[in-house]
Amino acid sequence: MKADTFQTNLMNLQSNLLNFAYMLTSNRDDAYDLLQDTTLKALNNQDKYTDNTNFKGWVFTIMRNLFINNYRRASRAATIVDTTENLYHLNLSQDSGLTAPEGSYTAQEITDAINEFSDDYRIPFSMHVAGYKYNEIAAKMNLPLGTVKSRIFFARKKLQERFADYNN
Repeated sequence: MKADTFQTNLMNLQSNLLNFAYMLTSNRDDAYDLLQDTTLKALNNQDKYTDNTNFKGWVFTIMRNLFINNYRRASRAATIVDTTENLYHLNLSQDSGLTAPEGSYTAQEITDAINEFSDDYRIPFSMHVAGYKYNEIAAKMNLPLGTVKSRIFFARKKLQERFADYNN
């Protein structure tokens, strides 16, 4: 294919490529960057394109491969290598709640909140936290399974409401 025909065909695909890039990235700026990278790569590899090959498919494959490579590169860059003694950072919970002082609360505060519940909510919730299964709690308390699930759900909801200010 001649260079001018190649460039014309490539420019005619720009809107389709932009739509595809946006679908892949879900971000306008990233889509434009991917479109630009794809266009440059296609122009730099023009000699590798063979006639009687689906041009549109060839260019879209370049874009898809660039996206995958960039995604993998970003994933590797986000990987943290812990070189501390005893792998301290690796063993920390990712959501430890200790990023800010207001994000941490004591187990005693949670226990006190649970103890304020009536027995109807406190007992099934405490049993659930201790590891009992719903059907075991229902049998122990002589309650229907749905009632046990509801009480545990509402107890959890009350805790979330009580400690909602800690999440902000």
